[in-house]
Amino acid sequence: MVGAIPIADTFDFQKIRAEIGKGGDQLLPVFLTEEEITRDGKSIENHRSDLLKERYLSKFTAFPKVRSLFLRLKEDHIQTVLASSSKSAELEVYKKIAKIDDLVDSEVSSEDVTQSKPAADIFVVAVKKLHSVFPQDVVVIGDTPHDATAARKAGLKPIGVLCGGVSDEKLRDAGCAAIYKDPEDLLNRYETWTGAGQTGS
Repeated sequence: MVGAIPIADTFDFQKIRAEIGKGGDQLLPVFLTEEEITRDGKSIENHRSDLLKERYLSKFTAFPKVRSLFLRLKEDHIQTVLASSSKSAELEVYKKIAKIDDLVDSEVSSEDVTQSKPAADIFVVAVKKLHSVFPQDVVVIGDTPHDATAARKAGLKPIGVLCGGVSDEKLRDAGCAAIYKDPEDLLNRYETWTGAGQTGS
């Protein structure tokens, strides 16, 4: 129970699962009325944060080859920005778990924008953190349709990864130009999505 809303008894898991990737500002209106959000939204967010820290965060592990992938990007002087609907404090933890906190050039969290994904705000801000790069040359890698939708709204090219549990079909329907299995697959097929070794940007 959070506030007056019995969460576990009210919402279907698969419906919630389909909304993962959105920030709370976009997710809560799918399930709650404006009145319920005003009354219980803050307590729900605090409860979510507490549950994450107490039950799950210690169990998080990085996917294979994440650091190797970022090392390759760094070696090739490809700029990286983490753009997440998470809070900045959580994003810091995720970077350490993935062992990339010393390799990421910049980041954008839900606290840096007015609207989280699938609005374009996060990626619009992310592009501004890149130096001497045109939006059409930016690749967004995400594991949910909301990532792809937000990227397209910002005029960027979305690429999907299946390790988030979303099907190939749903990622393609959302506009992903290509699909890869996970970070290790991205590393193994590096040239196909970065254009490394080709002329031009």
